[in-house]
Amino acid sequence: MDFTAIDWKTLDENPWKLIGDDWMLITAGSLGSWNTMTASWGGFGQLWNMDVVFVFVRPTRHSFGFMEKAEGFTLSFFHEEDRRILQICGSTSGADTDKAKAAGIGARPFGKAPARVSFDEARLVLSCRKVHAQDIDPGCFVDPGLTKHYPAKDWHRLYVGAIEEAWKREA
Repeated sequence: MDFTAIDWKTLDENPWKLIGDDWMLITAGSLGSWNTMTASWGGFGQLWNMDVVFVFVRPTRHSFGFMEKAEGFTLSFFHEEDRRILQICGSTSGADTDKAKAAGIGARPFGKAPARVSFDEARLVLSCRKVHAQDIDPGCFVDPGLTKHYPAKDWHRLYVGAIEEAWKREA
């Protein structure tokens, strides 16, 4: 199966289902050195006159260092029958596990130079250039109940990525 470049503005996807229910892999690095993690927090929108995504990564995650070093990242979405891939990539650390091997997925470069990493098995891939990063400040929570998501006080870093390219896998 191969991928076709698409205009992301033509996507007919429910973003709440796509991220919150279906989940995604956030991947940063180059084909020689990368890491991926499963995520179900994030969103799509318009910011600074750009089509953007926003994702959250805790500094305690192995992926954090890759996100910090990379100029961009991919978001990879899968079919429901591939949920096992997301479960494996979300329950193991790339620090001590070859996630691609464990999940049975094939990493490959996507896009123009510098190419970013995604996977043969994805159904939809968005390639994004980092345009902003900011730590979540618990002092700014208007709803103090949100701190329940941080029992270890490992506040997320928010990354905003400008969408540069998108691909769909042909069935």
